[in-house]
Amino acid sequence: MENKILGLHHITAIANQAKRNLDFYTHILGLRLVKKTVNFDDPGTYHFYFGNETGAPGTILTFFPWEGIGQGINGAGQATHIGYAIAPEAYDFWKQRLGTHNIVVEENEIFGEKTLSFKDPDGLQLQFIVPKSTDNRTPWSTPEITTQNGLKGFHNVTLTLKNSEPTIKVLTDILGYSMEKQEGNRFRLSTDTIDTANIVDIMEDETTPYGRGAAGTNHHIAFRVKDDHVLMDFREKVLSAGLQITPKIDRDYFYSLYFREPGGVLFELATDNPGFTKDEPLAELGRHLKLPKQYEGRRHDIEQSLPQL
Repeated sequence: MENKILGLHHITAIANQAKRNLDFYTHILGLRLVKKTVNFDDPGTYHFYFGNETGAPGTILTFFPWEGIGQGINGAGQATHIGYAIAPEAYDFWKQRLGTHNIVVEENEIFGEKTLSFKDPDGLQLQFIVPKSTDNRTPWSTPEITTQNGLKGFHNVTLTLKNSEPTIKVLTDILGYSMEKQEGNRFRLSTDTIDTANIVDIMEDETTPYGRGAAGTNHHIAFRVKDDHVLMDFREKVLSAGLQITPKIDRDYFYSLYFREPGGVLFELATDNPGFTKDEPLAELGRHLKLPKQYEGRRHDIEQSLPQL
C-alpha cells in the first residue's frame, strides 16, 4: 500500500477576511487551528490550517484569506463541495447548531448517506455527511463541541466538471481510484488503501458555467502519499500520461507536486512527512505565527502588514 495514493491529504480554499474565517472554523465548526503561517508567494496574506489535534492528513482544510478579494463563483472546473464525516448521533446536533448561527441548511441524501449542506461566510460549499461505514477518527473538541459531535475529517470532495471522462481516467489510471457507483450525473470513486477521506465524487454537467476563483471557492485539492520517494514515483506517472507537473516543492510541513487535471481542477500530491510538529510542539500548534525561512528576516514588517485577528 505504501507506494499508493492514501486518499486526501488536505484541501485549500480562498476566503475574504482572515478574522471571520478563523472565527467560523474554530468557534462555530470547532476545528483546531493547527498552523498559522503565510502564503509562500504572498507573505502579506495568512495561510491557516484547520484540522484535528495533530493536523492528520485527511482532516486538514487550509485557507488563503486574501482581504477584499471579492466573491468567487463555484462552477465547472472546480472542486465545488467539501464533505466532512460526522457520527450518526451528531446529525441533529449540527442541524440545530448551524440553525442557531443563522446558517441556512439543506438536508438531503447523497448515495444513501444523510447530508447537511450549507455555506461558510464566504460561500464555500460544505457538507456534513453520516458515512455508511463507521469512521473511528477522533475529532478535536471544544467547550461547545464534544468529541462525539465533532468533525472527524474529510469524507469526500466533489468536483464539478463539464466532461467527467478525462478526469476519471486520471483518478483511475494514475491515482489508483476505482469507480464505485453512479447515480444520474453523479459518480463516486474511491480508493481502498485507506478507510477515510478516500472518496472523490464527480458531478458532470456540460451546461454548468465555469467557476471563477476568489472568496468561497476551492484553490486546490491535495492527495496523500507516504513520503518523497513515492511522491517522485507519481511525478513520473503524471508525466508519462502527458500532463505537466511541477518540480518537488518544500512546503515546510510536507513536500508537494502540482498538476492541473484535464477538467481544470488543480491537483496536488503531498507527503506525510515532516508534519506540523516540525516547528512547534503538539500542545502549541497554531499558537505562534510561523514563517517560511526565507521570510524570517522580515518578520517585523510581515507582522505589521498582516490583518488583525
